[in-house]
Amino acid sequence: QVLLVESGGGLVQAGGSLRLSCVASVNIFNIYDVGWHRQAPGKQRELVAVITSGGNTNYPDSVKGRFTISRDNAKRTVYLQMNSLKPEDTAVYYCRMSRGNFEIWGQGTLVTVSS
Repeated sequence: QVLLVESGGGLVQAGGSLRLSCVASVNIFNIYDVGWHRQAPGKQRELVAVITSGGNTNYPDSVKGRFTISRDNAKRTVYLQMNSLKPEDTAVYYCRMSRGNFEIWGQGTLVTVSS
């Protein structure tokens, strides 16, 4: 059974930083694209960062320059470094791993940014 486990969420003041981790329980990790998504209360889930199996990254304008996604294939882990956090970044952050028609989501980790 493939599992994704996120960690690293918590409470931080505006302007602060957090690093989220997503660990995958798969034998071969480097063939998957991995994305971080977030969902704030009352809002739709949105993509905040993605890293492809080849290491290419993409971000929406709302987080570009503040968030950085990276991966360590040997550790089967993807990271999301979040800097200059704002109260509007408050959300549950989910990790998603995909390849072709296959996808799996983690259970999410809560990030709360106080003003």
